[in-house]
Amino acid sequence: MENYEGELFLFDLKTVKPNKSNFEKFKQTLLQWTAAELTRDPKAVVNTMIGFPYNPYESEPYKRWTLKGMLDLDHEVLIAEALWDFFGGEGGYADLLDAFEMAGIELRPEIDSYFEKFRYES
Repeated sequence: MENYEGELFLFDLKTVKPNKSNFEKFKQTLLQWTAAELTRDPKAVVNTMIGFPYNPYESEPYKRWTLKGMLDLDHEVLIAEALWDFFGGEGGYADLLDAFEMAGIELRPEIDSYFEKFRYES
């Protein structure tokens, strides 16, 4: 993704509860992406980030920082609302949640019908 100023933003979306050992690999990936882009264009402005699509600890802040020192939490990590608002503009996260809610309401009978066949009766 490139902004109007020509800055490049590269995202790696991850599961919301990564293992401790994964953070080192995350950082390595970000550094490799930066190196590849700067090799292509040494004057490029490259921003690499890890994105977590939602916060499983909501309404509390995200708290799975097994290796806090490995990633710059202010510049390399976007979580839930910050991520989706970055992609879709201010209010993007709220719009996304609304869309999922509307789809759930509309599809509820179909979903219930599907899962009915797995229901265990004693």
